[in-house]
Amino acid sequence: MKKTEHGGIESHGFKNLKRIHWNLSTPELYEEIIKRQEGLLAHLGPIVVRTGHHTGRSPNDKFIVDDGVYSADVNWSKDNKKISKEHFERLYSRIQAYLQTKEVFVQEVYAGAEPEYRLKVRVITETAWHSLFARNMFIRELNRDILKDFEPDFTVINLPRFHAIPEQDGTNSETFIILNFEKRVVLIGGTSYAGEIKKSIFTVMNYLLPKKGVLSMHCSANVGKKGDVTLFFGLSGTGKTTLSTDPERALVGDDEHGWSDNSIFNIEGGCYAKVIKLSKESEPDIYECTRKFGTILENVAIDVITRRIDLNDDSLTENTRASYPITHLPNIISNGIAGIPSNIIFLTYDAFGVLPPVARLDKNQAMYHFISGYTARVAGTEKGVKEPKAVFSACFGAPFMVHHPSFYAKILGEKISKHNVNCWLVNTGLTGGPYGVGKRFSIEYTRRIIKAILENELDNVQFNADKVFGFYIPSIIPDLPAEILNPRNSWSEKDKYDETLRKLAVSFNDNFKQYADKVDAEILKGGPRFS
Repeated sequence: MKKTEHGGIESHGFKNLKRIHWNLSTPELYEEIIKRQEGLLAHLGPIVVRTGHHTGRSPNDKFIVDDGVYSADVNWSKDNKKISKEHFERLYSRIQAYLQTKEVFVQEVYAGAEPEYRLKVRVITETAWHSLFARNMFIRELNRDILKDFEPDFTVINLPRFHAIPEQDGTNSETFIILNFEKRVVLIGGTSYAGEIKKSIFTVMNYLLPKKGVLSMHCSANVGKKGDVTLFFGLSGTGKTTLSTDPERALVGDDEHGWSDNSIFNIEGGCYAKVIKLSKESEPDIYECTRKFGTILENVAIDVITRRIDLNDDSLTENTRASYPITHLPNIISNGIAGIPSNIIFLTYDAFGVLPPVARLDKNQAMYHFISGYTARVAGTEKGVKEPKAVFSACFGAPFMVHHPSFYAKILGEKISKHNVNCWLVNTGLTGGPYGVGKRFSIEYTRRIIKAILENELDNVQFNADKVFGFYIPSIIPDLPAEILNPRNSWSEKDKYDETLRKLAVSFNDNFKQYADKVDAEILKGGPRFS
């Protein structure tokens, strides 16, 4: 597709560009990637790329411009760090100079499947494979004539080879991810990790949507045959992608959604799945996506002679990824829009082995656990971690939440009440003891629990309130051993269980102190209690 001479680019202050590649198709981008030696074509068709030094996000290098207007809404924290307008302008001027005489790739796409809340996004990159990533991850405009008059609401400028000068630019390193809400621009440099592109726009949506009464959520969503919608919240390693990609249910999306008055809608047009040790048996649909034309495989091992990939090889990183359009999956909601959810499931990997495999939450407990965003890290998942460590990420996505967590929680609580949504806590972690002693709940047990929730099998089951956390544990689930439902029964040393449970509760309360002054008293009632 061709536009007029540098059409639209001059509005960003870019001049004397050598060439602009406008909205290239996937095959065209493949040709450019291979010609430029940016990646290797693998057996069966995916493109394999390397991201170099950065194999994951760089949270310490993300900033929001303190513009004095939009920034008044920002919850300044370790996840939302300030950078001055002066530093932004100085860096932007150097970027404008850097791009002179260079070629760039442009994709004009959307974030948000619901037309009323859709964001028009222009992604400018210096590499073809990052342009393909944007094409995969966002929603494509199928009518190419519309793109002739495309005016972006937000622009991402992604330049992996451009590095900041920390002393001059006010950054923490040569890497930077800077959001400017006033200029409606995102600057990314010094990193080839493509996830920064997708998460920067998710951060933008987390600012814009809640101001319109739409809850933006870091969650997956699927739909049953009767039209019932379920949301799955959970941090890395909890099973969010695995459990929401269900052959019996259609996928709305695997990571980012909005909840309006009338619908749940996908913010993205693609998936960005972690694929380390992915197996055909446990996740057949995602596995097949790693073998398709159009898929980008980040840091996946490849035999350069046979061009066959090895998903079990973690020599470059544990965070190997596959980026593919959601249409690669066989069972999806094609327009990315579904109805109001019937169930919300908070997934956690409890490495202490004290949380039940499933518990029902009342509204206050749901808001409390939503703000807490708990999981646990164990050896092998985080450098230097040898013992279980409680990890809390507000709203199950703290690095991407711009407003205070209570702002999102209030909207969630209102929607739970209005639509009478059932809320659940599901532990995909350990039972029978802490890490090193206990065993992980089998995926078969967890899938059976999810099925019981979604098919309303727990409607007439007796529940017992936990004495510390207060949530409600079912007394029976068909086909599951009764002793696993109450975790205390699975421990041989009951006193150690009580002590460990209490320690975890203290961790919850200590973490929540940072939010206590801005949340309603009712939410505080949803937390652990001590007699």
